[in-house]
Amino acid sequence: MAKANRADGSRGFPKEIKLPNGAAITLRLMEHSDKEKILAFARSLPQDDLLFLRTDITEPASIEEWIRNVEQGDTATVVAEADGQIVGYASVHSDQARWTRRVGEIRVQVGAKYRGVGLGRHLASEIFHIGQLRGLKKMAAMMTPDQAGARAAFEKIGFSVEALLQDWVVDRKGRPRDLLIMSLDLEGHSDSVTA
Repeated sequence: MAKANRADGSRGFPKEIKLPNGAAITLRLMEHSDKEKILAFARSLPQDDLLFLRTDITEPASIEEWIRNVEQGDTATVVAEADGQIVGYASVHSDQARWTRRVGEIRVQVGAKYRGVGLGRHLASEIFHIGQLRGLKKMAAMMTPDQAGARAAFEKIGFSVEALLQDWVVDRKGRPRDLLIMSLDLEGHSDSVTA
């Protein structure tokens, strides 16, 4: 696990940042002991946010699997903490299949109180850098087309639309939704994005 931590840039964490609204935030790598804090964060999210998550992070078993993936090195997660509570996270997930092992999927989630103040960009910047340290050549982000805020945030750091798949996903209410895939080639790109 120490090897994975070095590849994740753990020497640079924790980091303290100050948001434009004055909030003091600690950015650090997710740890095994974060299970209850992640559950509390997930359960505080608006229901609409939960509709499109790949796994139900309000369930302890999903968090345990996530932590296992972090410990095995398949996932790297940076959490944002304020006043002892997790208020956001960014993850990069790598597929170990030989043909896609150089592609990472980035996922970012920020609590409602901390949206629109740059926290998502800070998290995306950190996870972008970790993806580069892991040797990824391309990063992808997936969302529904109506998630305009998420799309704008990814476009701001250089992602562009790769594909729009019609009726590709089903939300928690059983309704079909389109899936928007955005990507960013890391080769030849600077080593960080502007937060």
